[in-house]
Amino acid sequence: MNLIPNIPAKAFSFSAVVVGYLLIDDLTANEQNALGNWLMLTAQILCTNAFYKQVQQERNVSSINNQANPNRTKDQNIEMLEKMVNALNKEIENLRYEK
Repeated sequence: MNLIPNIPAKAFSFSAVVVGYLLIDDLTANEQNALGNWLMLTAQILCTNAFYKQVQQERNVSSINNQANPNRTKDQNIEMLEKMVNALNKEIENLRYEK
């Protein structure tokens, strides 16, 4: 299933603006709020799923790197874990401020 069109990023973003403006006149304020919240929840699920897939891919690459380089230092492992924690903290902060 290919929902994402193969168009420039600016055109893709602009299409969301157009759809949003088209929906404004046909919906009450409560309907706009309900639909907007539903779309934001859907977007958060997509972002969370994509982020988790990235973490899994990073872990797989890390695992391969560790197997290829068993002499990786403790400091290098700690640095990689800190990067993962920072990425998770950033995502948590983004979720906090989107309320």
